[in-house]
Amino acid sequence: MNIAAIDHQATKEYVYPKMKHKLVFKLKTAQKDWQDCFLICWNRYDKEKTLRRVKMNCCYRDQYHDYFYIEVDFNQVACYIKYYFELIPLQGETVWYGFYGASAQEETTEHFEFLYANENDGYIAPEWADSQIYYQIFPERYKNGDSPCYRSDLEPWGSPPTRDNYMGGNIKGIAEKLDYIKDLGITCIYLNPIFKGTSNHKYDTEDYFKVDPDFGTKKDLAQLVRQCHRNGIKVILDGVFNHCGFYFSQFQDVFKNGKNSKYKDWFFIDGFPVQTEPPNYECVGFFKWMPKLNLANPETRNYFLTVGKYWIEEVHIDGWRLDVSDEVEGAFWECFRNKIKEKYPDTILIGETWGDASKLVQGNRLDSAMNYLFKDAVTDWIAKERIDTETFDWRINFMLSRYSAPTIRIMYNLLDSHDTSRFLFDCKGNIEKLKLAVAFMMTFPGCPAIYYGDEIGMSGDNDPECRGAMEWDIEKQNLPLKNWYKRFIRIRKSSPIFSKGSFATNFCDNKLGVYGYIRSYESQNAYIVLNRSSDIQKVSVPVWEENTRFMEVITEEMVCSEEKANPAICYNGDIMESKGFILASLPAYSVKIFINKESGECNDK
Repeated sequence: MNIAAIDHQATKEYVYPKMKHKLVFKLKTAQKDWQDCFLICWNRYDKEKTLRRVKMNCCYRDQYHDYFYIEVDFNQVACYIKYYFELIPLQGETVWYGFYGASAQEETTEHFEFLYANENDGYIAPEWADSQIYYQIFPERYKNGDSPCYRSDLEPWGSPPTRDNYMGGNIKGIAEKLDYIKDLGITCIYLNPIFKGTSNHKYDTEDYFKVDPDFGTKKDLAQLVRQCHRNGIKVILDGVFNHCGFYFSQFQDVFKNGKNSKYKDWFFIDGFPVQTEPPNYECVGFFKWMPKLNLANPETRNYFLTVGKYWIEEVHIDGWRLDVSDEVEGAFWECFRNKIKEKYPDTILIGETWGDASKLVQGNRLDSAMNYLFKDAVTDWIAKERIDTETFDWRINFMLSRYSAPTIRIMYNLLDSHDTSRFLFDCKGNIEKLKLAVAFMMTFPGCPAIYYGDEIGMSGDNDPECRGAMEWDIEKQNLPLKNWYKRFIRIRKSSPIFSKGSFATNFCDNKLGVYGYIRSYESQNAYIVLNRSSDIQKVSVPVWEENTRFMEVITEEMVCSEEKANPAICYNGDIMESKGFILASLPAYSVKIFINKESGECNDK
């Protein structure tokens, strides 16, 4: 037993309110050390000291650790809750774990304490957030609509993309294609920056209160949002508040007036006069055309709080995707969240980070984050085949262990973006691999996010090649692939099991390259199994139910589970004890989804 690996602290990472009367407890241990784990708790002011002993569940397992969870309802405000843990090993003596660590005797164990569940201490996000199918659009390359363009340097639509060329995509072009977006099944559009900037990507913002003339006007944007809302589609904008463009008026004032500029504290200037070769001011990614903003400065902070509210009030957007949010000081996001949410609580705030997003989604900053941990794991396992199936499972379970259950359900799960090579490029053009990744994304906890053009087979290496012009010639679109996206979006929407259900691994075979998991919600279970190999694989998928009728969702074929002669504990320790199995034949790079039907038993056997 690895006693040193046991970890719990009375902090929000390990204990948090789901509601004022419900607490979620988490305990981390070494992998496979403990057969059972119990939470023992009571109220400090309970004169009878009535102890509750509740079994915790091992929900996730990564390469080194098991993660045990339990949700406890106290039937009143959860306050002054004393608690500790009882761990029963597979072999050896029971251990009790409290504030000062492990103890061989229960009576000497020091206790943790949770003091009070305040109204807003939980993970509160818009109710609509977990049901979204996102669609990311790079405006300059989506569609050239019926709108005057003031540029004289446009290249023909579909020209090889570069970091400097323009093809004329605009807001009206997006509006013209709303029928296409709606037909695909999209529920929320995320637009890369549309404010006035110098480049084709507009991440070098000059004016945060003006739509770039390349894309249209504020009126065009408001009209697009209205059209989207009429079609049941939400819109979020890209907020670039970590840095600005070189020609942002406040930075230009500093550049011209030096230490006499009233805006000098808006930036991080190392000396005067300001110089660009090399820059003596902080920049994002050391790129001199994007000076970093000092959001600790009250004037700068207030300016961007105003920007955040302005576009919600003026054109009624539904939220913000916040660029490089992990480089912005946390105090700003706490202030930003408070200012936005106090008047617009249904607004969603999504942060960009390429790693662990824990510090952004603790409930007091942002609601969600771009889930690059998800993207990287799927790319490495399916597209590049750089990791085996067990390593993939470890990485997925580690990722899930980092976030609360409410947060997991609303994470922005992407396969690629404007900042990465397209997934199909990483697959070396293998459409079946892309389809497998789409199936996983659509059936995994969190919100699927599609980068424009992926659904019709667009490919391309990293920037600028991933930012090619959308292909609107239907003869050049991969229509079977688009239908696959549409089918899995329908599957995603067909049951709350995929948006709200729990997750557990139940099958992981390195030799076969087959991975299976369970999504469960209320009385229904969905068993998803993926074949990442180039061979046909025949497997026995473990299930909770024996002698039960299932529908395979993709083919709508009805199958029955077989009874196991000797029920065995499945892959993830005590997550599930299988009572039966389903025989499944999986073609290369394929997926099957089995959902138990309420009609239940196979009486026709």
